[in-house]
Amino acid sequence: MKATVFIHTNPKQIVGAIVSEYSMRRNSKRPDDFEIRIINTEDHDFLRRREGQPYLRDGVTRVWRNSDLQSFTPLRFMPPELMGYEGRAVIVDPDVFAAGDVFELLSRDMGGAAIMCRPRSGSKEKRGMMATSVMLLDCAKLTHWRCAEQFDEMFAFKRDYMKWIGLLYEDPASMGLLENEWNDFDRLTAATKMLHNTKRKTQPWKTGLPVDFLPPEKPSGWILLGTLNRMRRRLFGDYAFLGHYKSHPDPNQERFFFGLLRECMDKGLVTEEMIRSEMRENHVRHDALEVIERTPPLAA
Repeated sequence: MKATVFIHTNPKQIVGAIVSEYSMRRNSKRPDDFEIRIINTEDHDFLRRREGQPYLRDGVTRVWRNSDLQSFTPLRFMPPELMGYEGRAVIVDPDVFAAGDVFELLSRDMGGAAIMCRPRSGSKEKRGMMATSVMLLDCAKLTHWRCAEQFDEMFAFKRDYMKWIGLLYEDPASMGLLENEWNDFDRLTAATKMLHNTKRKTQPWKTGLPVDFLPPEKPSGWILLGTLNRMRRRLFGDYAFLGHYKSHPDPNQERFFFGLLRECMDKGLVTEEMIRSEMRENHVRHDALEVIERTPPLAA
């Protein structure tokens, strides 16, 4: 089976997913040697049927919302099933864009590991959590990954979302480490292989829109903040008082994304009408077309 890059998304991040797919082929020397598939939450009933139900997340109860910005994250565990538990796969978030050649990742020596990824940063790294937003997978070694079944376990309070998404249920001996450049958290340098605009509030295509993601309800640092977030959500609604998306602090990362988006439009992969539709849905910033127009072309 041909190695495959999977990009998981929901409707809110579909433009990012399309740009991500384009970047993978654009910046590879061997774009014909791998497949790319977008996995969309809209295509999976097991997610939809849990709408509004309580589940376990970081030791506290949350309510599942398919409309949340990151409702796609359980799909990180679906590629081995989709590959028939054979071959190599890379799974990335829709806010991950290739600056290097993804085929180098697909074809690297995994040293016997089933999973390769980088650690999380900050307090989550101290808790031993891994960054599953970019993973290289040996699918034959992951026959225990059953996405829908394990997703349902969260609603029976048998599986904690944060432990699952951080690979804390996996055997540490089955995991290898990727260099951070394969999942560069809001850092774009000459060494970056994949840029991950992981800080949701500064994603370049969201600037100025109302925030539509839920903040942590068990954050590190100020414990009271989690309690206040739960009270705010219960009294006023999921996204009340959360403000708006901000500009990315690195203009080069905005130029990189919109340079890729501009090329997608030039090639007909994204149309102006699609951008206007996404703007109406508050999925893409309302000045996106103006930003595209003033963004200089990317280097070949």
